[in-house]
Amino acid sequence: MSVGRSRASLLYRSILGDGHNAMEIDDVGTAFERCVDALEHDPLFADVEFVRHAVRRAKRASALVVTIDREGGVDIATCERVANAINARLDACDAPYALEVESAGLDRPLTKPGDYERFSGRSAKIVTTLFVNGAKTHRGVLRGVRGTNVVLETAAGELPLPLATIRAAHLEYDVRNDLNRHKKAGQRHG
Repeated sequence: MSVGRSRASLLYRSILGDGHNAMEIDDVGTAFERCVDALEHDPLFADVEFVRHAVRRAKRASALVVTIDREGGVDIATCERVANAINARLDACDAPYALEVESAGLDRPLTKPGDYERFSGRSAKIVTTLFVNGAKTHRGVLRGVRGTNVVLETAAGELPLPLATIRAAHLEYDVRNDLNRHKKAGQRHG
């Protein structure tokens, strides 16, 4: 059993010199967006969930970041497989870029309404753009989506948080819960 906060990550850098303009950097960003969209529908990557991706300008290059997940977790080999596919498709781009493929990790971001249903029963932290019950940061157990609200069970009871006000959300991993669950499973089998 592996316990702790871990994240598989792989970083590739293109090896190109100076002399690239902002237009070329924008082109690699557009090509990257198209590439990730294509991989999401590629049967060879049916076992991989593309959680999010972003393009950021970093000095004279583009920083391309892809966050992935997979049933049972993501390992370096999966990150490498995704990175190789993206690099192969971006091979025609002359602009310099740095590509990072990372796993969503144990504190996985929640980016779609379906994530709140899928991870119902798990602990989460949700940050809203507006004050809800006097706070913008809320912690509790996910109870899914009802209408246009994410329902979070807190110590004070159920708290509906409008999807439109959610700025960021992620699962919260508690190693103690995992250890207790493992200990109880051992007692039942022992």
